[in-house]
Amino acid sequence: MRSKLFVPGSRPELFAKALASGADAISFDLEDAVPPARKAEARANLANFLGRADLPAGKVIIVRTNAPSSPEFAADLVALAGRRVDMLNLPKVDHARDVTTAVVAMASLLAHEQAPELLINIETPSGLRHAADIGRAHPRVAGLQLGLGDLFENLGIDRRDPANLHAVLYALRMAAAEAGVFAYDSAYPDVEDEAGFRTEAGIARRLGYLGKSCIHPRQIALANAAFQPSAEEVARARRIVAAAAEAAQRGLGAFLLEGRMIDPPYLHRAQAIVAAADP
Repeated sequence: MRSKLFVPGSRPELFAKALASGADAISFDLEDAVPPARKAEARANLANFLGRADLPAGKVIIVRTNAPSSPEFAADLVALAGRRVDMLNLPKVDHARDVTTAVVAMASLLAHEQAPELLINIETPSGLRHAADIGRAHPRVAGLQLGLGDLFENLGIDRRDPANLHAVLYALRMAAAEAGVFAYDSAYPDVEDEAGFRTEAGIARRLGYLGKSCIHPRQIALANAAFQPSAEEVARARRIVAAAAEAAQRGLGAFLLEGRMIDPPYLHRAQAIVAAADP
């Protein structure tokens, strides 16, 4: 899921185009991209579209609902019942109990067999402080997604300062690691600023993030390139995996390859790179 394209639920004319794009995942949005007066319309649009039998199997289909504390949340779940949803993206989550509340609502409003994974937005100081607890609040939580717009803009934090950006990305990455879930990067609001997008994506990728959200199709290729292992990385990872197999046959847990010590953490990273290159 190198790239995830947001599509407003109030824009059904964009749904099929989004699925035909190069994005690894499509996130249909019922929250911020839809004004209050059009929430019901957006739910109906999405329920109709996701009920189709010809949705492509190769795309991850995500729906960003309204916040679990919102009166709109139950209506979102009712509209999605029986539809294909691979993952629910829950916004405005501040505490682990918010996840628990959402899971209880899902259990009562969705069929048992329809149990999508959860991608949790971390977009408030409280959410960031409790991120590790949020990530392990329920086995269905698959990842934590940073919401820099809500977090930084409300506090007057300069997003273009690399120190500010790195501090928050690092904090969330460590929380996700503690919880045993993936970390996912925020959307970048300036569609014209490709250099800025690459800068943010590069920092996130070097911190071990899975991918980056996109608000416009032109950002998809940038995200895919940023989070795709390079040919050199893949080739080295394959050499590590092959050498580890030989070392294991000799009863070695650590060994030297090309002058560098390789032990389990480096092997695990190499295996992850190979798996990403050969899905």
